[in-house]
Amino acid sequence: MPDRDLAHRAVITGLGAVTPIGNDAPTFWRNLLAGVSGAGPITSFDPAGFDVRIAAEVKDFDPTIAMDRKMARRMSRFIHFGVAAAAEAVADAGLDFETWPIERRDRVGVAINTGGGGMEQVTEGADVLRTRGPGQVSPFAIPALSGSMAAAQVSMKYGLTGPLITQVAACASGVIAFQDALRLIRSGECDVVLAGGSEAPLLPMAFAALGNMGALSKRNDDPEHASRPFDRDRDGFLFGEGAAVCVVESAEHARTRGATIHAEVLGAALTADAYHVSAPEPTGRGAAMAMTRAMLDAGVTPDQIDYIVAHGTSTPLNDVTETRAIKVAFGEQAYRVPISSPKSMIGHLLGGAGAVAAVAAVGAIREGCIPPTINLEHPDPECDLDYVPLVKRDARVDTAMINGFGFGGQNAVAVFRRFES
Repeated sequence: MPDRDLAHRAVITGLGAVTPIGNDAPTFWRNLLAGVSGAGPITSFDPAGFDVRIAAEVKDFDPTIAMDRKMARRMSRFIHFGVAAAAEAVADAGLDFETWPIERRDRVGVAINTGGGGMEQVTEGADVLRTRGPGQVSPFAIPALSGSMAAAQVSMKYGLTGPLITQVAACASGVIAFQDALRLIRSGECDVVLAGGSEAPLLPMAFAALGNMGALSKRNDDPEHASRPFDRDRDGFLFGEGAAVCVVESAEHARTRGATIHAEVLGAALTADAYHVSAPEPTGRGAAMAMTRAMLDAGVTPDQIDYIVAHGTSTPLNDVTETRAIKVAFGEQAYRVPISSPKSMIGHLLGGAGAVAAVAAVGAIREGCIPPTINLEHPDPECDLDYVPLVKRDARVDTAMINGFGFGGQNAVAVFRRFES
């Protein structure tokens, strides 16, 4: 590991999550290990006539746990998720920002990313405009649809006046938040960063478009088995929603206040495929380069990675390409490192996926247990690595990698490690 003093090392001290298998981080982790599927028939709208009628929805979620009722009515669902996940992470970290002077809050940043933001505001606002006229369109529609508003709402909730960042990078967004947090801590600009991603994309237009693209699984009669990363019989991804946020702070700051340190953010990297608007570059070169550069940034070698939280979408192209990329980046070590995909249970959360993957990586490091890839019953011969099929696996995990690969060829990878001073 690079020799960095505690002031410039980034550690995770708080976790928060809102997912299809649990509306808090501990419940999510328990169900992830148990192989619980969050899939089911769509309930958020009537999917009659759609080719795809299944999704991984967040259940029984009350946005007023994190914001007042008036604000909740004005804001989008992805903002609700992001603020709730941030509130849990802040509480888990034992932070009380209300008691901090403004000078301390000047050194707290927020980096909460998304792939689409409040897309429902566009479709609902257009419907109101068409049917009721311009005077009836909500004046809050623009703030509610803005991709930056989850991060902004969190900053306002706690009076955090440091850097406010939102990166919109499709399915790589959630991973990029940890690179931004790491850079802010390393540079000394921030003592604390709330980092994560949030997405609530389950809209009729999105289902129609992705269904027509052929990206989504059509196992409407068997939703719990629809998401099957690396399986021979996979037919597309399961659309999901949710968020995760982590408190990232300098190790010195965490030690000074006596915080519990869950793990360290050790390194990260970004690359581009420069290939296609939706398909990954077939050789996996860009994804492999991101993994290699993240390991270089972290100062680790392939044999030191104990677990990879795969992007693992369950699409025919992604899973083969990611397998190839891991082989390029890891060489023969690719056959020895355990890999699994939470998307087999929670579906694809787009901009929230990488942040939820970070919570899974931290859980594996803390508890010495690797979540399974459920539904991996018939391995694809081209996906011949150790994907931890069907059931969890006890294993010591000191260092974990998370992958996030998005439309347009955006590749983001981050490395986490057990903290050692």
